[in-house]
Amino acid sequence: MWQNLINWLENHLATCSFQEHFGIACPGCGLQSSLLALLKGDLLASILLYPALLPMISLFSLLLLHLKFHFSWATIVLKYLFSLSALLILSSYIYKISSLL
Repeated sequence: MWQNLINWLENHLATCSFQEHFGIACPGCGLQSSLLALLKGDLLASILLYPALLPMISLFSLLLLHLKFHFSWATIVLKYLFSLSALLILSSYIYKISSLL
């Protein structure tokens, strides 16, 4: 069942319209591949493909839990996870673009 889901996802990856139109990767390029690598159990490949995936998963998971259970400490942790995710997205995008030049 799990392998069928992974196979289906591999065969139905969305294309990046930003990259099709402008010829350069967008800040979100690599997210799908990173998620697939994570689902396959390859943590290192997932981090190398899109470093912000794990903080983003943590961010959205904690956000959902906080909306349900109203943790008093969650807002500050959510702010840090958001900042970390944004920093990782920006820095990996700058690295990706600079390596093309």
